[in-house]
Amino acid sequence: MPTIFTRIIQGEIPSYKVAEDDEFYAFFDINPLKKGHTLVVPKREQDYIFDIADDEIGRMMVFAKHVAQALKAAVPCRKVGVAVIGLEVNHAHIHLVPLDKEGDLDFAHKTQLPPEEMEATARAIAQAYAAL
Repeated sequence: MPTIFTRIIQGEIPSYKVAEDDEFYAFFDINPLKKGHTLVVPKREQDYIFDIADDEIGRMMVFAKHVAQALKAAVPCRKVGVAVIGLEVNHAHIHLVPLDKEGDLDFAHKTQLPPEEMEATARAIAQAYAAL
């Protein structure tokens, strides 16, 4: 049975997509820590990120880097934090979170944002990504 992320990638479940290439897909966490909280996932299902082949995980990190650069350009923040937890969905993923202070990466404090704000922010990041 496909993971929820595979179903998102295949368009069965809507998402706020910010970037995509042949191997990876980046979209907003539906319960973000902060505005712009983005997930980067491989299109190929893999449960544990450290089971991904070295060359593929390298490409995934480069893709995540470019998404993080676009995120920082579109959402005012000091830096973009990176977290890999992988317990909530059995599909490898990287969290990219805009940071202004260390506490911004506290997964116990998720929020919800209005759909129009999510859509506008996703569009801004996608435009910044396309400009890289």
